[in-house]
Amino acid sequence: MNQIVNITIDGIECMAQKGQYIVDAAKDNGIYIPTLCNYPGVKPRGSCRICTVKVNGRLMTACTTPVSENMEIINEDPELADLRKAIIELFFIEGNHFCPACEKSGNCELQALAYRYKIMVPRFPYAFPQRELDASNPKLVKDQNRCILCKRCIRGIHDEKGRTIFAYRRRGTHVEIGVDPKIGKDLSDDLAQKSMDICPVGALLVREKGFDVPIGERKYDKQSIGSDIEEKR
Repeated sequence: MNQIVNITIDGIECMAQKGQYIVDAAKDNGIYIPTLCNYPGVKPRGSCRICTVKVNGRLMTACTTPVSENMEIINEDPELADLRKAIIELFFIEGNHFCPACEKSGNCELQALAYRYKIMVPRFPYAFPQRELDASNPKLVKDQNRCILCKRCIRGIHDEKGRTIFAYRRRGTHVEIGVDPKIGKDLSDDLAQKSMDICPVGALLVREKGFDVPIGERKYDKQSIGSDIEEKR
């Protein structure tokens, strides 16, 4: 039997199911907490840290922290806003992102968060890493320049036998996510599309397909990220 607990988010009294993660409890109450690595139906990992909130004064990730009775949560304050902006800026400077030429432009969660937090010029110097485009898979193109290592594809995409299709390779600053050459060679069209959809940026693209939805009519072209959640209030 589900137990209801009382919590506050930015001083707003909310009700949630005991054990529910903060990010989901906030969503149910019409409060948006930004995420990049989190995805419905996939076990959370707290990789991107953008969902960081203050819980009873302590910094914690909202996607991995369950609610409890009388929990006091701060989601919006200057310190958290600056922390989230810094993380978004780091994602941009450590890769090679060129939004106007990206098929995911308008559907990209990283791009949408940059607009939401009004990011113009990052405070950090650009790294300009040398990364290659992996076109070895017959169904997918993996653009390492755009990958933010969120692990959504690793955690959420499996074949019919439950095997992971994506995995980390290399180490340190050279780490990247690759497609398993043996398991991935039999990737179905549906699973290839699911892989593209689960990616928050434009790192995974279905081959020989693009611009089904024209730029200007895409998800975040007409409404900001999180606005669908905030409309519930």
